[in-house]
Amino acid sequence: MILQDKVVLVTGGTSGIGRATAIAYAQQQAKVVVVGRRMDEGEETVRLIKEAGGEAIFVQADVTKEADVKATVDKAVGVFCRLDIAFNNAGTVGENPSLIEQIEFEYDRTMNVNVKGVWLSMKYEIAQMLKQGSGSFASGGTMCIVNMASAVGIVALPSVPLYTASKHAVVGLTKAAALQYAKAGIRINVVAPAVIETDMFEAATGGQDEAKAYLAGLHPIGRVGTPLEVANAVLFLSSDLASFVTGETLMVDGGYVAQ
Repeated sequence: MILQDKVVLVTGGTSGIGRATAIAYAQQQAKVVVVGRRMDEGEETVRLIKEAGGEAIFVQADVTKEADVKATVDKAVGVFCRLDIAFNNAGTVGENPSLIEQIEFEYDRTMNVNVKGVWLSMKYEIAQMLKQGSGSFASGGTMCIVNMASAVGIVALPSVPLYTASKHAVVGLTKAAALQYAKAGIRINVVAPAVIETDMFEAATGGQDEAKAYLAGLHPIGRVGTPLEVANAVLFLSSDLASFVTGETLMVDGGYVAQ
């Protein structure tokens, strides 16, 4: 159990990749703080973790609100006494028509959730980790952050310009933060999936087999990914198996960006 007794915070843990990763952390005997806006879905994630013998709590919070983010980290520390790992997964694709048809509200919403949410989360997570004073480089123990980007944080997708911009920003923010806190023993990396089989995927395709086949065909591996495959990549970056990895972007994209 490579993450046994570690305290982990997962934003956007109410469904999809966030839920799969929260459960995967718990299966490694980590103590999990599930964070999200939707109470019922968050409590369901906790129930699934506890049914599997894991330990978890749910904190209802909006990552775009500084007071919520601070309270979330405080709650995690109040219950579990420390914070070792964070997976900043909360995000949105947004409504993205052509660039000239987009409105200011949509820009603000996409950037607030995808970029401001990651910045605020790291701000309070890192502050807590610095207080603890022992990280992966300093003592051999894991203390790290994984941020959620996307394959379109590396390459552009013309149909989603704001989402593309926001995920490029997450990659850059992660690199800069990783360099700032490397000597403090806090590793900070990015995971960048392509199309993953989630509720968002089902909504985007309308459940149509033709649309699903088209998206699958965009990946040289010949299919879309699963939430568990992303979770496994996050767990690797969170563990001491990646003890010399910081400021990196791990593609989980079936070869999409390599084309």
